[in-house]
Amino acid sequence: MPTEQTYATHRRIVPGFHGVAFLCIVAYLGFAIWQAVKHPAVATVMQVILTIGIALIFWYARSFVLTVQDRLIRLEERLRLHRLLPSDLQPRIEEFTPGQLVAIRFASDAEVPTLARTVLEQGIRDREAIKRMITTWRADHLRA
Repeated sequence: MPTEQTYATHRRIVPGFHGVAFLCIVAYLGFAIWQAVKHPAVATVMQVILTIGIALIFWYARSFVLTVQDRLIRLEERLRLHRLLPSDLQPRIEEFTPGQLVAIRFASDAEVPTLARTVLEQGIRDREAIKRMITTWRADHLRA
């Protein structure tokens, strides 16, 4: 069973991806550059180019997944806000930025109306600031 989440524990770190794979790419890039400097040749320069390509694939694979995840969160949270917000805030749902919606998703249903009003009225745009305002955390264990 997943553990309880809080602001301090909500980030998802996958050791094999964020640690091992990243360090392998960085280590090999360093080795490839060293080889290209020590033994300049087409093959060693191609190793550097290939490793840079792999690093870019690594970066963009993560970036693309997070973009899709944020789009889904935006849709899910707009539907949730239609269900939870009082009638005076309903017309303002479209004012929320994607970042605000991504942060608000961690708030419990009972806390959403007050938090949403505060975010809109004070113009709070910083995801981390919004997350720190949450008192009753709604865990999200299905993140990429």
